[in-house]
Amino acid sequence: MKHTDIIRKLNLEQKCALLSGETVFTTRALPGKGIPSITLSDGPNGVRKQAGAADHLGLNPSVPATCFPTSSATACSWDEALGEAVGEAMGEEAAAQEVAVLLGPGLNIQRSPLCGRDFEYFSEDPILAGKMAAAYVRGIQKKGIAACPKHFAVNSQELRRMASDSVVDERTLRELYLTGFEIVVKEARPKTIMTSYNLINGTYANENAHLLQDILRKDWGFDGAVVTDWGGSNDHALGVKNGSTLEMPCPGGDSIRELMKAVKDGKVTEADLDARLDELLELVLSTHAAVEKAPRTFDAAAHHALARRAAAESIVLLKNEDGILPLKAGEKLAVIGDFAQTPRYQGAGSSAVNALQVDALLDCIKADDSGIAFVGYASGFDRQGAADPKKQEEAVSLAKQADTVLLCLGLDELRESEGLDRADMALAENQQQLLDAVAAVNPNVVVLLSAGAPVETPWVGRCKALVYGALGGQAGAGAAADILTGKLCPCGKLSQTWAKAYDDTPAKANFGGEGRNVEYREGLYVGYRYYQTAGVKPAFPFGYGLSYTTFEYSGLKADETGVSLTVTNTGSAAGAEIVQLYVAKPDAKVFRPEQELKGFAKVSLAPGESKTVAIALDDKAFRYWNVKTNAWEVEGGSYQLRVGASSVDIRLTADITVKGTNAPDPYAGLSLTHYVSGQITYVTDAEFEALLGHPIPEDVVRIDRNMTLGEMDHGRSPLGWLAQKVLRSRLDASFAKGKPDLNTVFQYNMPLRALAKMTNGMVSMGMVDGLVWELKGFWLVGIVRVIYEFIKNAILNAQLKKRLRQG
Repeated sequence: MKHTDIIRKLNLEQKCALLSGETVFTTRALPGKGIPSITLSDGPNGVRKQAGAADHLGLNPSVPATCFPTSSATACSWDEALGEAVGEAMGEEAAAQEVAVLLGPGLNIQRSPLCGRDFEYFSEDPILAGKMAAAYVRGIQKKGIAACPKHFAVNSQELRRMASDSVVDERTLRELYLTGFEIVVKEARPKTIMTSYNLINGTYANENAHLLQDILRKDWGFDGAVVTDWGGSNDHALGVKNGSTLEMPCPGGDSIRELMKAVKDGKVTEADLDARLDELLELVLSTHAAVEKAPRTFDAAAHHALARRAAAESIVLLKNEDGILPLKAGEKLAVIGDFAQTPRYQGAGSSAVNALQVDALLDCIKADDSGIAFVGYASGFDRQGAADPKKQEEAVSLAKQADTVLLCLGLDELRESEGLDRADMALAENQQQLLDAVAAVNPNVVVLLSAGAPVETPWVGRCKALVYGALGGQAGAGAAADILTGKLCPCGKLSQTWAKAYDDTPAKANFGGEGRNVEYREGLYVGYRYYQTAGVKPAFPFGYGLSYTTFEYSGLKADETGVSLTVTNTGSAAGAEIVQLYVAKPDAKVFRPEQELKGFAKVSLAPGESKTVAIALDDKAFRYWNVKTNAWEVEGGSYQLRVGASSVDIRLTADITVKGTNAPDPYAGLSLTHYVSGQITYVTDAEFEALLGHPIPEDVVRIDRNMTLGEMDHGRSPLGWLAQKVLRSRLDASFAKGKPDLNTVFQYNMPLRALAKMTNGMVSMGMVDGLVWELKGFWLVGIVRVIYEFIKNAILNAQLKKRLRQG
């Protein structure tokens, strides 16, 4: 251990006290022992240090900071160097605000386009997500503060996120949902990592020994601190025993007493406690020192310029019929759409940044010096989806006066938010109607789309160009103007497949259902892995993106260590190409997707210029997780290396031979027909159980600490029924108004135990147990216990506070 000298000076109470937060975003200090407090702050696309009353949902104001493009946007740049630069800028701003730990990046796999938080995550692919996240971590930690990659792990939906159980087979867990985290841990060495709210195969992530000990610490060699998500601790003592370091936000004295009792009872050893303390002290002391010496200012103009560059390199040109883009000097341009004046540039929830400044596309177009003739602006539609014939008529009238219409469409702020998942993949009906009406009078329509995740595009035939601006941060509008006017050449490529319709997506039958179990029945077949294996054609494939120039691939050389090739810019504009390397094994004995991304490179070229591009293959190139040997194995034989401009645009191939590990077939004797074929949209119970290797867990509501507030109608208490109905009515009313109340959504899906974790120590677990008694039908006894435990907790907390202050 590194900090034995400090640890040996602490008594048991002090040790236990240090392993939970003192306020919503700070750790506990013991000045007499030389232990300072540090501040943690939300990310991941900017610093969200709250200025007033702290909350974890992003509802209250925060200190101004640069709002960079969201992760789902920056991932479309496929540029690790850019990600590292953005991370470094965020780390600099965090330190300037005296923030020691930036809670990001998020790198959960985008399992479904309906996940409300997909905008915070990088990709459906673990290699791309892991490489980009590792770059962010390296940048954030460059000056000594800590990045905190999240949410570890298998957290792919917002619905009941604090009480859902991700039921997933071990191979899928390892290959898809953990590989990105593995890359980050091994390549970027984050100082800390955040566990997810959910259970994984029946055990909460924060106390999951298989996840935290077997995989994170033993297999990957992680030696940093593990932090709970805010309110994500279930059994604090078990978490400490199994590898969780810091419980946040500020559960109060009851949590400290719980941990002390666990040590005295032998549930947790003092050696476990000391191991976690050593991790925490290393985090606190190293980052505190970095913050202390960091300047308190940063170059806001330079960071805005970086945000603009990041947004520009992340914009994806999805369609460009008749070369309508870039816009030409002298053409009359009408700008239509509410998003042109009031940009949609980030998601909602804990990642929401109080931006230092926000560019508006309308202002950028008016100020542009490219010679475009601006003829006017019309809002065109109501942002929240209400029909407004007058606005549409004004837009149509304006469109008639222009050579080209720039139509700014997208998802509004309430469609993509932490706390709730999207209801569908569609654009608002009033926006689609506006497009129809405008295209009817002027066919030269360019759509600029603002959204953090894929949308259905049945309307794409009614526009000549489609530009995916994603959620480009505070400078995203200026970046879009640069691309539209040809000052910059688009080079972004999709980091997530865009399905033609939600019904085409692989997880549709098992995403956001009624029960607590979230069954990952699709297995390995997420995103392009499914579409290509099952032969389902998407609207826009993974890795796809157009340019104002063209590129030619030639001279492929390949072996098991990687490939090299020549890329030539054969067009008339300077541009950058993203070269993608996929690995396939057409004769595989162990089932696998049609192909998988294993490497990529970005190359910038002037017109006519050629460069050699090399892409290395690492230890993840040919491996698969064998559930029989419980190890990574390689199936020997012939592999095909496919180099392309997208997952479906393969330009060059090479066959190589790879030596295998001669492991036994892990699925011998099992009937896994749908997994072999990739046709996994409706997998039977028997087949899923065969893949899991055990029966599907029972999915029932139990009256215990983990019953959610929204499930209290399953109890036997009239008070519980009433409280549930009040919450439900408030929730329904907010949705009916078109303005979901995120706080109510969170409360409705919150387990009872979180009352003891999220109330600054006011509620104890004893009080929660009294409430459980009440819900079980022990009405008077339950109420009396709640009152007794309340008084007891208040007295004990006051005594504890005094002792810690004296210590």
